[in-house]
Amino acid sequence: MLKGLTRAGLGAIGDDKAFIELAAQYGFQSVDLDPVSLIQTYGVDGAKDLLAANNISIGSFGLPVEWRGSDEAFRDGLPQLEELAKAASVLGCTACCTYILPATDLSPGTFTIKAVLRLRECANVLNTYGIKLGLEFVGPHHLRTAWKYPFIYSMEDTLAFADAIGTPNVGLLLDAYHWYTNGLTTEDLDQLTPEQIVHVHINDAKDIPVEDVLDNDRLYPGEGVIDLAGFLTSLKRIGYTGAVTQEILTPGDSVTPSVEEALQRSKAGYDKVFANI
Repeated sequence: MLKGLTRAGLGAIGDDKAFIELAAQYGFQSVDLDPVSLIQTYGVDGAKDLLAANNISIGSFGLPVEWRGSDEAFRDGLPQLEELAKAASVLGCTACCTYILPATDLSPGTFTIKAVLRLRECANVLNTYGIKLGLEFVGPHHLRTAWKYPFIYSMEDTLAFADAIGTPNVGLLLDAYHWYTNGLTTEDLDQLTPEQIVHVHINDAKDIPVEDVLDNDRLYPGEGVIDLAGFLTSLKRIGYTGAVTQEILTPGDSVTPSVEEALQRSKAGYDKVFANI
């Protein structure tokens, strides 16, 4: 498994070059970033050289299409998806991810049908370039009632949703925080196959009742109560070899550590949890 970083929780880390070089300096092997932006800045060969010189791969990029809103907004995003997929393919990235909110103000039946059709279209675009689509279920309890109707928030339902989309390149973005807030165990992970997992996020949670855990109040790996060693051990046991990428969401008014402190804490957390696999 590759140790990876998103920009979340790292403060003002700088441009893509700084992000890549600092990730490598602190022992990470992948980063999540926009492949089009990287190519626009450095060209194809320059982007490849920058990644290779730092022994860094691109773990994933975000789905740019607004699949939850109007038909017009959805259609407007498809050309950008094509451009991103092409750039990602050139740079060796094989994962694109999006999240599913656990509640909606829309009629659940109508929303489900539209979501399946739209995400199927996105998945087909990605499949042309050899890229998988990872669907992230969101587990924190406070978000399950943030909108009028409950929607998908469990791993089981997300896998069923992926099956309904019906393309071979759709699977899970598996986030340890959402695994924890769903009350899942390592036994649940042991039932998965590596082909069902597109990308992985890790982070940690405060020692409070799981029902009170907030989505945007996360800790660095190894600083909380999530059994990350067990989480990673299960992923290793089933044969997952992709990126395990840190994502630390925090309140907007929180005190942000310096970039150096954030990277030191990130490295220390990864060293701790990976040592216990």
